[in-house]
Amino acid sequence: MNILFEEQGDFKVGAVLADNETSLQVETASGKRAKVKAANVLLRFEAGGVTNFITDAQKTADIIDVDFLWQCCGVEEFGFQQLAREYFGHEPTPLEAAGLLLKLHAAPMYFYRRGKGRYKAAPQETLTAALAAVERKRLQAEQQQRFLNELLAGRLPVEFERCRDRLLYKPDRSSTEAKALQSACELLRLTPAKLFARCGGLRSTHDYHLRRFLFEYFPAGTGFSDIELPELPQGLPHADVAAFSIDDAATTEIDDAFSVVAGADGGVRVGVHIAAPVLGIAIDSALDLVARARLSTVYMPGDKLTMLPQAAIERFTLSAGKTVPAVSFYADFSPELEVRLTESRIETVRIEENLRHDTLDVVFNEDAVNAGHVEHAFGTQLLALHAIAARLETSRGRADTQREARTEYSFYVDNDRVEIVERRRGSPIDKVVSELMILVNTRWAQLLDENKFAGVFRSQQDGRVKLSGVASAHQGLGVAQYIWASSPLRRYVDLINQRQLVALIRGDPPAYVRNSEALFSAMRAFELAYEAYAEFQRQMERYWCLRWIEQEGAQELSAAVIRDGLVRFERLPLVVRVPSVPDLPPGSRVELAVGGIDLLELTLACEFRQRIAA
Repeated sequence: MNILFEEQGDFKVGAVLADNETSLQVETASGKRAKVKAANVLLRFEAGGVTNFITDAQKTADIIDVDFLWQCCGVEEFGFQQLAREYFGHEPTPLEAAGLLLKLHAAPMYFYRRGKGRYKAAPQETLTAALAAVERKRLQAEQQQRFLNELLAGRLPVEFERCRDRLLYKPDRSSTEAKALQSACELLRLTPAKLFARCGGLRSTHDYHLRRFLFEYFPAGTGFSDIELPELPQGLPHADVAAFSIDDAATTEIDDAFSVVAGADGGVRVGVHIAAPVLGIAIDSALDLVARARLSTVYMPGDKLTMLPQAAIERFTLSAGKTVPAVSFYADFSPELEVRLTESRIETVRIEENLRHDTLDVVFNEDAVNAGHVEHAFGTQLLALHAIAARLETSRGRADTQREARTEYSFYVDNDRVEIVERRRGSPIDKVVSELMILVNTRWAQLLDENKFAGVFRSQQDGRVKLSGVASAHQGLGVAQYIWASSPLRRYVDLINQRQLVALIRGDPPAYVRNSEALFSAMRAFELAYEAYAEFQRQMERYWCLRWIEQEGAQELSAAVIRDGLVRFERLPLVVRVPSVPDLPPGSRVELAVGGIDLLELTLACEFRQRIAA
């Protein structure tokens, strides 16, 4: 006696050695002896051996048409032997019964299992859906293989173009394209970006980095929709001063300007005039929502993405020759340069000139200050502002001798060529602008705090800079409280603080009450966006540093050791790790041989060549 039985989901056959009613001792085709429960026995038969039984039964199963079988079985539950009689038209042989059982078991979409040897046909709708799913998977597998073949051959499938950015920056791992891309990357040992480059799928390395940032932070594009521009406020008092701004040559969002009026007693009245977009941008207006979405202007070498549309900037920016609305801060200084009186006003101001660093540096520098003469139409005012700035700096406990000189770098990109220009911080221009901005932002922070007006305050304690709704000390600047309110065309928190200041000056209720959810929500969003924008700017500056090295064909570069193999290049704002640099004191100058540059990974390989004498 032989039996067909089920064991752990598999069908097996064996010769019966002993039948104990509830269980049987059998010897399987492999010669192994086993104990089989009687409940697991599906078929008993005498004829033939067990060695090739399953193989022969499978041959029978292979010639059975599963669709025809499904159509024959009806809608009721059935046993496999019952269906075998109907299908074959006679009492089935053991091989025929076993073959039909194997076919049923191998077609779970067609037949649902209802017990050992018992099945039920799947409903028409369910079967149709299941077969369609199988067909989709088959087609997807074929498409995935086609994609893979093209990628391995160095061609980018045309279907990849419509989802290129998503594949590069945030792939849907379940998509056919992403699966093919991952397989190709693993086989070729390339990153997705380098595989795209190999297939000609990147417009440029610069485009790759820019689009990654835009994909995350500007998914709807960088343009502005058509927005009705606000009218300039009418009837404001006019300031009887001649104001001038000091900015970099590339600045278009001119937020601040200065004026100087000499007093009869030898004192001086200094005005700091800040562009006043809040006089035309109401809370929750279309323009405010645009600014609230962007939160800040995004800077990068050779370009920027402004917080406000250009037409709105032109309406409020402090351009030369215009009379524009401003929130003005005035400080009266005694002949000894002590602050005697301050006041804030909302008014219109005539902007006489926009001074630019590149031309002003030539005449307004340390030599001119020491000589007591600046060869410029505003030379007298600039000297007065410098004297005041030096006094303000000292009063904060931040004298020149305490300030570490820093180097700034300006990037000028034209026709894919880059020029990197060094500029030492701490010049008379820097001192004037920074000290007057610290003065106005400190005094306005004090004004809001003393009048219990909410604001976005900026503090620094124990080296940690943060924004807060509560005024607290900024240890780095040496002031008791501080806000950002001097760049409302470029930063949304400045716009918020300006709204509060305007309401306070006018005697109106505050635009944002204390513990305002709108204020804190905007503050949190600004912190995240501002750091992300700054990181993008640093990344693009690193990119253009590497481009400059390629462009200039530099073979050797000098650098200063920071620590543990980290070096900072001279003439470039670039820090890299060079493992071959020996253990040298920080600040040691070294010469490095330039190796491979990877503009996608933003890496530079260098080798230590020699130490440069101090």
